[in-house]
Amino acid sequence: MPIKIIRQDITKLECDAIVNAANNTLLGGGGVDGAIHRAAGEELLEECRTLGGCKTGQAKITGAYNLPCKYVIHTVGPIWKNGNYGERALLTSCYRNSLELAKQYECNSVAFPLISSGAYGYPKDEALRVATDTISDFLLENEMLVYIVVFDKRAFSIGEKLFCDIQQYIDDNYAERFANRRRGVYESTVMSQDICFDSMPCAPSMQKASLDEMLLQIDESFSQMLLRKIDESGMTDSQCYKKANIDRKLFSKIKSNVNYKPSKTTAIAFAIALELSLDETKDFLMKAGYALSHSNKFDIIIEYFITNKNYNIFEINEALFEFDQCLLGV
Repeated sequence: MPIKIIRQDITKLECDAIVNAANNTLLGGGGVDGAIHRAAGEELLEECRTLGGCKTGQAKITGAYNLPCKYVIHTVGPIWKNGNYGERALLTSCYRNSLELAKQYECNSVAFPLISSGAYGYPKDEALRVATDTISDFLLENEMLVYIVVFDKRAFSIGEKLFCDIQQYIDDNYAERFANRRRGVYESTVMSQDICFDSMPCAPSMQKASLDEMLLQIDESFSQMLLRKIDESGMTDSQCYKKANIDRKLFSKIKSNVNYKPSKTTAIAFAIALELSLDETKDFLMKAGYALSHSNKFDIIIEYFITNKNYNIFEINEALFEFDQCLLGV
C-alpha cells in the first residue's frame, strides 16, 4: 500500500495506529505529544507511567483510549545538533521500529507526524527525506497504508533549492505560454488550413475505409502497454506498483481489465516507476486518454522531474504537496 501525505490533525485520524513524537519520559509534553495526550485522556498517561520511559530511536505501544484509532506508538526522535551525532540513524530507527511494532500488532494503517522536526530542530526537508526513505523501504516488503500527517502546511517544506528550481521552471513555462498565446492562435489557424490542403489527395482513400477496418487499427490498450513495459523493465509486478506508490488492489483491477481507464495521477505514477522519458511518458499517457500540457502547474512539475531524470515518486509528491497539487499514486 502507498504513502499518503495529508494535511490533518493526527488526533482525529481514523486508522489502526498513530505515532506519537514523544520525549524520553513518555509522560507527555508539547506539540504533537501534548495534543495526543490531551485527546486520549488520563488513561493514556496512566499506561505510559508503567512503561519506564523510552530510549531515543526506540518505540513502545499503548492503547489509544479516547482517540479514534486502536493504538498509539510512542517513539523518541533525536534532538538535532549539527547532523554529526548520528541523528539520521536515530531518526531512521524511530520510523523502522514504529513500523515493526505496527506490523507486530497487525495494523493495516499507521499515521506518522514528521518526527523531530518541531522543537527538536531537525531540518524539515531532511526529516521528510528520512521519513519517506525509511517508510518506502519498509513498504517494499510489507503491505500497509502509511500516512505522513502535516497539521500546518508551514510545518512542511521541501528543500529551498528544489522549491526555487521548480518555481523557476513553472514561471519560465507559463511565461512562454502566455507570450505565445496570440501567435499560437494565428499559427494554429494557418496550420489547420495547410493540413486541410495537404490532405486533400488522401481524402478519397480515407473515405473508402470502413469503420471495421479503422477499428482493426486500434493497437494495445493502456493496461496491455503497462504490462509490456513492466516485462521490458525487468521488474516484477509488485516492484512496479510499489515503486509507483500504487495500492495492490488497484493494480489488480488494471491488470485484469484490458480496457481499464486509470486516473491521470495513476498513469503518471506508473510512468515514473518505469522511468520513462518525456516523449515515452506522453505516448504512455495517450493510451489512457491524457496529455501533458503547460496550462497547469501539475503537468509542468511532472515535466520538470522527468526532464531532470528524477524518478523518486516521494520527492515528486513532496513537491506536488508543496505547490498544492494532487499527489501521484494515491
